[in-house]
Amino acid sequence: MKVFVNSKETSTESKTVLELANELALPEKGVAVAVDNKIVPRAEWANSPLKEGAQIVIIKAACGG
Repeated sequence: MKVFVNSKETSTESKTVLELANELALPEKGVAVAVDNKIVPRAEWANSPLKEGAQIVIIKAACGG
């Protein structure tokens, strides 16, 4: 299926946010994910399905000022 990750079209076999996070090798901490403009709490990643054309925004925390 095709989804958009940070506005970039991406092909994936992932069916949930958790599977996509694992596929993209996201770190265990310091990451926020929104699907179609709704933040998905990490505790709900495994139960949050993805659909064709989903707009996914991934934000990684960074140190510094």
